[in-house]
Amino acid sequence: MIEKVKIQEISDKIRKVIENSPISDINDNIHALLQGMFAKLDLISREEFDVQTQVLKRTREKLEALEAKIESLETKSKK
Repeated sequence: MIEKVKIQEISDKIRKVIENSPISDINDNIHALLQGMFAKLDLISREEFDVQTQVLKRTREKLEALEAKIESLETKSKK
């Protein structure tokens, strides 16, 4: 079995080789390309999605409260 130290050494060496090779540039270019494509798709981040979900939840709660109030007023007006 290979020791954890040896695995870490191998990993570090691979990382250094990749950093000093064109692969690093290709990785950066692919990353930039994908970001550009996602921006064109008009996607939002998970954080934005979660915020909008909370806003929608609060809006739904307010709507339900208003509907209940209207129903209550309608019931009172019928009496």
